[in-house]
Amino acid sequence: MAAHVLRLRAALLIGSLRGERRVRTLVVLAVVVALTAVVCAAVLSLVDAPVAVARTVIILGSAALLLGFLVGPLLVGSADQLDPRRFAVFGVNERQMPWILALASLVSVPSIALIAVNISVCIVAITLGAPWALAVLMSVVSLLTATLAARVSMAVNALLLPERRSRELTALFALAVVVVAFPVAVFLASLKWDGQVPAAVSALTASVGLTPFAAPSRVLFSFASGDPTGSWISGIVTLITAAGLWILWSWLVRRLLTTTARPVASRERSGLGWFGLMPSNAFGAIASRSLVYWLRDRRYIMNLIVVPVAGVLTVLPLLVAGVPLEIAALVPVPVMALFFGWLPHNDVAYDSTALWTHIASGVKGLPDRLGRLVPVALVAIPVLAVAVPLTLLWIDDWRLLLPLTGLGASLLLSGLGFSSIVSVVAPYAVSRPGDSPFQQPQRPTSRGTYGPAIAFLGAIVVSIPTIWLLVLTIVEGGQFAPATFWAGLATGIVALVAGVALGGRIFERQGERLMEFVETA
Repeated sequence: MAAHVLRLRAALLIGSLRGERRVRTLVVLAVVVALTAVVCAAVLSLVDAPVAVARTVIILGSAALLLGFLVGPLLVGSADQLDPRRFAVFGVNERQMPWILALASLVSVPSIALIAVNISVCIVAITLGAPWALAVLMSVVSLLTATLAARVSMAVNALLLPERRSRELTALFALAVVVVAFPVAVFLASLKWDGQVPAAVSALTASVGLTPFAAPSRVLFSFASGDPTGSWISGIVTLITAAGLWILWSWLVRRLLTTTARPVASRERSGLGWFGLMPSNAFGAIASRSLVYWLRDRRYIMNLIVVPVAGVLTVLPLLVAGVPLEIAALVPVPVMALFFGWLPHNDVAYDSTALWTHIASGVKGLPDRLGRLVPVALVAIPVLAVAVPLTLLWIDDWRLLLPLTGLGASLLLSGLGFSSIVSVVAPYAVSRPGDSPFQQPQRPTSRGTYGPAIAFLGAIVVSIPTIWLLVLTIVEGGQFAPATFWAGLATGIVALVAGVALGGRIFERQGERLMEFVETA
């Protein structure tokens, strides 16, 4: 079976050079080959560079490369020739297909280019002092991780996204430009470092090297730079990442082989905006409706505008009070994360009488709670992703990348979890649809005067361990940075899962009370 799939893959690859589009295919292939040759030559030129410079360029470039393999298939949205559903009619073995398809995916132009780049990195690492066996092993693991990331991305694309993309995803194509431009910019900048990596860039490299995106490269250059003990954490992260991607890929293959999707005509989704983009289920419908509300209703829009402004304005009184700039500049990101997580705490009240569509259709609590969080997540995550590096660039302290990210994740996700509970337990009256967002409602039926405080303070309380670790990182050094990141991420995920589950349960049991509230408030 494996040999047959490999022959099919090779035939498809050769067949793409024939037909009406062969000229365009040859041009694209020539461009890819030229770019690969340039990148490999640039990597091999690092053989004569100082270890610190080679380490920085390769780690940051590897992170951008893996990010490209992860998000590229989602952005392009092209048909997957190795889609597991294509093999379902042949009665294939579900246990064998994951590794067969993963092996066959290596026979592709991007994979061959990645193999060439990995070989160049391996040569540089061995030349600079890394053990050859470890260099080969990490290169193979890095290749498999990128390949599995692309396969998982394609499988998620096949499961969740329609074949025809709506214009809402057009802006995401800018990310592809960033992925390509970032490693090129780092390499060109390294030509002017004169053998000395700037402190800010070195701190950023150390933080990125602890993430799944660049952990294999950090393992190599920890040995090359004479610090073998520093490779243990990155080695563990590398193995966990590879194992996690393999488990996820195997599950997705079984899901695609055993699930039959309802055929959807293109006219059913054309012109539907977010409803055409989201999955055709309860979660997709609620998420789409929430997105329409959040992006069109001025009550929601005002909330989204106020949060970034409020986060930035917190710096001014701190500076006036004499707080050092390095400390005051760290405040906006946690404040924005906290308020973004707090925003949906009264989302049911903003629905007004439209809530009856949820109650009457018998929607389960889980898709209702999750669907309402999609608009906030789509706005909060990009804003925080931009705010964190801008903050660190301002204070020139990149060792705080992981701690600040962990604290932001803890406050945001915990706030969303508490808001998922509070919005069904203690809603309160708000201005009705069409009214001014600044109009004060004159209705005495609200019971949730304590709800906003619980959602706000609850996120802060559960994030206290992460805040304490961030303080230790600032005071005592970067050894607490990884612990801060993982503690914040774990806290946020646990609070979000628990909040959504409990809030969904309450929603199912107290739907009549909520309906009575929105009718009278």
